[in-house]
Amino acid sequence: MRIGILTSSRADYGIYLPLLEKMKRDSFFEMEIIAFGTHLSKSHGYTLKDVEKDDYPVIHSVSSLISNDDEQSIASSYGLTVLKFADFWTNHIYDLVFCLGDRFEMSAAVQAGIPFGVKFAHIHGGETTLGAIDNIYRHQITLAAQLHFTATDVFREKVIDLLGFSEDTHSVGALSLNDIKSFVPIDRATFFEEFKIPTEEFALVTFHPETMSLQDNAQYAQAMGNALATISKKMFLIITMPNADTQGSVYREVIEKLKKEFPDRFLLIENFGKLNYFSAMHYTKILIGNTSSGILEAASFGKYVVNVGDRQKGRVQSENVLNCEFKEGAVILAVTKAMNFEKYKGGNIYFKQRVADNIIKIVKEFL
Repeated sequence: MRIGILTSSRADYGIYLPLLEKMKRDSFFEMEIIAFGTHLSKSHGYTLKDVEKDDYPVIHSVSSLISNDDEQSIASSYGLTVLKFADFWTNHIYDLVFCLGDRFEMSAAVQAGIPFGVKFAHIHGGETTLGAIDNIYRHQITLAAQLHFTATDVFREKVIDLLGFSEDTHSVGALSLNDIKSFVPIDRATFFEEFKIPTEEFALVTFHPETMSLQDNAQYAQAMGNALATISKKMFLIITMPNADTQGSVYREVIEKLKKEFPDRFLLIENFGKLNYFSAMHYTKILIGNTSSGILEAASFGKYVVNVGDRQKGRVQSENVLNCEFKEGAVILAVTKAMNFEKYKGGNIYFKQRVADNIIKIVKEFL
């Protein structure tokens, strides 16, 4: 069966990996990677090169992002992505196409496939993130898909509510956690030496804009900068850079300014890759920011998370998450509290066994 894999960023590609590795070895599947979005953006690390290293028989690339990140540019990028994929779907036919998550460019690629009758399998549908317009894009993708793989039973019920029926809707757990029980981090000394991390406790930090509160992002970014400047006096900070969201550059500018002012207290990473990112999560003391990985994955590493603002509001959380307002003092207070905790020993509501195997089994039955 001919399978397409839509991947638009470093983030979704890392989540896909356990599934891709199994499908690559399964003769039932003739798999083709369809890379677009920030994979082809030099300002976001040109991560297409990392996809190519993994040696897939066929990799298509579709370039459609406009470099600016104001509202008009994001809307134009959406439209351009639809146009590019109108051509792509005209010339490429698949038995099933996987799509993942909630990015605007992922939504555009999927919407372009509707008139062509493309069958989509959506991973991570049914979730709620009230502080990001991705919430809308995610539900758009769900409505266009025929096969659904959700991370929890709660999200499966949300998909059923959206669709009005339950067929071909499956709660399988978070795919990124598929191999978490057997995960072996990079040797500590090797990891610290490669990235020039000082031998002290560090926090892993990721901030994205709140795309439902565009008028507040300048204020939020400054609050983030002030808080991180104070926190950096007590611990080293590794920051993974924002995605190509509306007003993401507002946060980038503040982060880059911090690096210039305190060069020895910050490490900025454009693209860690899954192994390095999970190794960083293994060795970090805590996570700080508003990224989904803090909600979905950190609990499996025994880490507490300071989740800032509303971007992830509405997403089901494990007991390792400390929520705080997007204010300088609130962030510093929550981080100080989290720093005093020992390792988190509770469960992760997103973890289920054999996620990739179960997805493959369901896909074979579906096809």
